[in-house]
Amino acid sequence: MKILRFLAVVTAFLSTFPPGYAQAQGQGARPKNVLFIVSDDLNNRLGCYGDPLVQTPNLDRLAARGTTFEKAYCTFPLCGPSRNSFLTGLYPNSTGIFANGQIFRQTVPQQTSLPQWFRQHGYLAVRIGKMYHYNVPNSIGTDGHDDPASWEIQMNPAGVDRTVEEPEIFSLTPGQFGGTLSWHASPREDRLHTDGLNAADADWVLERCAKDRSRPFFLALGFFRPHTPYVSPKPYFDKYPEGTVPVVTGVEEDQKDIPAAALGSHKKEQEKLTDELRRKAVQAYYASISFMDAQLGQVVATLDRLGLAEDTVILFTSDHGYHLGEHGLWQKMSLFEESARVPLLVVAPGLGKGARVKAPVSHVDMLPTLTELCGIAAPKSAQGQSLVPMLRDASATGRGWALTQVLRGAGGGRNDVGTQGRRFFGYSLRTERWRYTEWDEGRRGRELYDHQNDAGELTNLAEKPEHEATIASLTAALRAAVATTFPEGGRAPEVKDGPLWAPRFIE
Repeated sequence: MKILRFLAVVTAFLSTFPPGYAQAQGQGARPKNVLFIVSDDLNNRLGCYGDPLVQTPNLDRLAARGTTFEKAYCTFPLCGPSRNSFLTGLYPNSTGIFANGQIFRQTVPQQTSLPQWFRQHGYLAVRIGKMYHYNVPNSIGTDGHDDPASWEIQMNPAGVDRTVEEPEIFSLTPGQFGGTLSWHASPREDRLHTDGLNAADADWVLERCAKDRSRPFFLALGFFRPHTPYVSPKPYFDKYPEGTVPVVTGVEEDQKDIPAAALGSHKKEQEKLTDELRRKAVQAYYASISFMDAQLGQVVATLDRLGLAEDTVILFTSDHGYHLGEHGLWQKMSLFEESARVPLLVVAPGLGKGARVKAPVSHVDMLPTLTELCGIAAPKSAQGQSLVPMLRDASATGRGWALTQVLRGAGGGRNDVGTQGRRFFGYSLRTERWRYTEWDEGRRGRELYDHQNDAGELTNLAEKPEHEATIASLTAALRAAVATTFPEGGRAPEVKDGPLWAPRFIE
C-alpha cells in the first residue's frame, strides 16, 4: 500500500507544477531540496553543544559540516504551540495556539504553512512521524493533530515501543507515560522501534526521490525521542552507567529568589523522585538522545550515498528544551534557559561549514531562512528574520534578541503555582548577555540573569538596585518585542471548533 500510494502521488504531480516552481528553480539551476528534522523534547545536552557526557556522534558530524546556532530559542516551550509556531512562521500570539491538541486551522485557517508554501512552489512535501502535535505515545501510528494541506504524503509507523512494550514501562504514575517521567530499556533492536521505522521510511522516500530529480522535495522527519516514555534499546542505556549520571543539587537555595510563577511547571508526582530515580530518569533521557542520534545518522548517510547532499539543505532542531532537575524542575513549560533553548543546526551547501553563531535567534526564523536558501520568496505573513546572513558570516547579529512566552493559570501551567486561578503570560527576552523575564507584566515577579557570569541562571538580579538601568532598558525592549508578535489589531485570534481546513491554497 505504501509503494502504491507514493507512486500514485508522484505520477500525479511530477509533471504538473504549480505557479512559483520556475522561481524555485532560479536561472535554470536545480532547486535545493529540504530535509527538515525535528526531535521531540530535546534540550542542548549534545556533544556539538559542549556536553561532556552525552554521545551524539552523528549530530556532531552534522554540526561540523554546517552552522551551529548556539543561542536558538523556541517561541513557546510546549509541543503544540511551538510546532504551530515554527510551521507557520508566526509567533503564538498570531497563531492563537497556546495549548496542545489544536491546529492553526482553528484560528487562522487561511494561513499558509511552511511545507504548504513549498508545495505551492513545486515541491513534493512528505511528512514522516511527528511534525504537528501528537499525543505521545497514544497518537503514534496515526496522523495526530496534523494539517492535511501541508503534505502530499504522510507516513505514521508504529514500533514496538508503542505496540508491544508499554506494559513493561516504568512510570512515576503507573499507566501514565506521555506527560509523566517514564522509561524502559528495550531488549529489541533499533529497526523495530518507531524512530527506527521513521528512519527506514525516510530512506525509502529518499531512494525514490533520487531516481527522479525532476522535482525537489521537502522531507519533514519527526523523531519521537527523547519524549517520554524514554524507550530505547538497552545498548544505549549501557552507554551511561548510573554512577556517571549527574544529579542537580542545591535546589532549595536556588529557588529562594525565583518568583512562584516561574516554578509553575512543577508537577506533584515529581516529588516521588529519589536520587536513584533521578539518575535513572536522566540515564534514560540520555539513552533516548543517543538512540535518536543513531537514526538520524542513518538518514544522513542515505542522503550522502544517493548523491543528494550537494543539492539539499538540512535543518535540525527540537520543538523546545527540557529540564532534568535544574531549579527543581523537570520536563518543559518554564522560561529558564533549559526549557526555552533548542538545538539548531543548518547545513546549507557552500555556506558556513563548521561555523558557530552566538547571536540569539528564534524558531520563527526558520521559515524565511529555508525559503531564501531555496530561492523562494517568503510569505508576506512571516514574522521571523532570515538567518542566511549569519550562515554567510557567523558574526552577524540580526535582530539581537529572541522571545519566548508561556501561559499560566486556569490550566496554562502544570500546577499553576502562584496563579490564583487567573490566566496570564510570562514573557522572556534573551539577548546575547541577558535573560529578562516578566510574569503578568511584572505583577507576578521579574527575573534577570547575567549569562556572562551566571550561565546556570542561579542568581536573580531583578531586584538589585545596581541593575535598575539594565532592567529599565530590557523592560522597554521586552515590551517592544512582544508588540511585534501580535497580528494586525493587537489581539490573538480565538480558537474555534474545527479544525477548519483551508478550502484552497492562498497566502
